[in-house]
Amino acid sequence: MSAPRDRPPGAAPGAGRLGIDVGGTKVALRAESADGRIEESSFVWGPHRDADRDLAALAAHLAAFPALSDVRAVGVAMPATVGPDERVTAWPSRPAWAGLALGPALRALFPGAAVAWADDGDLGALAEADAADCPDLLYLGVGTGIGGGLVLGGALCPGPGRGSFEIGHLVIDQDGPACVCGRRGCLQATASGPATLAHAAVLRGAPVTFDALRAGVRDRLPWAVAALDRTARALATAITGVGELVHPERVLLGGGFAAGVPDLLVTVTAHLTTLARPGHPTPPVGPARLGALSSLRGAVLLAHRL
Repeated sequence: MSAPRDRPPGAAPGAGRLGIDVGGTKVALRAESADGRIEESSFVWGPHRDADRDLAALAAHLAAFPALSDVRAVGVAMPATVGPDERVTAWPSRPAWAGLALGPALRALFPGAAVAWADDGDLGALAEADAADCPDLLYLGVGTGIGGGLVLGGALCPGPGRGSFEIGHLVIDQDGPACVCGRRGCLQATASGPATLAHAAVLRGAPVTFDALRAGVRDRLPWAVAALDRTARALATAITGVGELVHPERVLLGGGFAAGVPDLLVTVTAHLTTLARPGHPTPPVGPARLGALSSLRGAVLLAHRL
């Protein structure tokens, strides 16, 4: 996903910054003023009908957000895929956005402000790197899907205008499960929360909920341990591959699924140990620090860089 920048003449570098985390069901906002004040707000999208109604709902919420008057730079975290022409090419959660000219739509909402956007996983990585004070960091968010991002030298990789860091669609097994993207063996198809539960259900011979998996892992039930191990092995494989190419200093594991199953981090670390080769240790892995706030904080950081 590209992250175009549009700084109007005379934009004040000391003025307020606004970060927006646009989700499939919820939109969160965080404004930071030049004097250090912070204001946050959020709203839940209504039933999805079309992009114009969604944008109208966003505009209505912005109109009631008092911090907006001071904002001169806006960073937006987007889960949609956006092409170099600034048009949305896909957003499964709100499909009517496909074809929307995102750049003009956002700039119309913030006349006189500098506006930029980036993939929500990329911005989550940017925020986690900032919180960890680590300029070379790989972040993976394991939840309903698998997102994440890579920060090198303090900057997002691959960078504005060059697409997003789609680690969830890194192919780790060409004979693996089918992915929603149309390929087989993507990391997301094997190691996301739903993929883990589906595999656990096959091993158990009965449906498995998230709570049942956590309880099964806690009680060391064979089907639960095996399902989590498969997921951890897939994550470790992806981390090792990225590590061989760009050598991040650290890896952070986040997302709702990872946070809810602490054993996942331990198991990923164990698999990474077995994948290390002489003279090429795998990077250390730790828990993400910001939880559900990473993309929103990353959006604010993006605004500060405008």
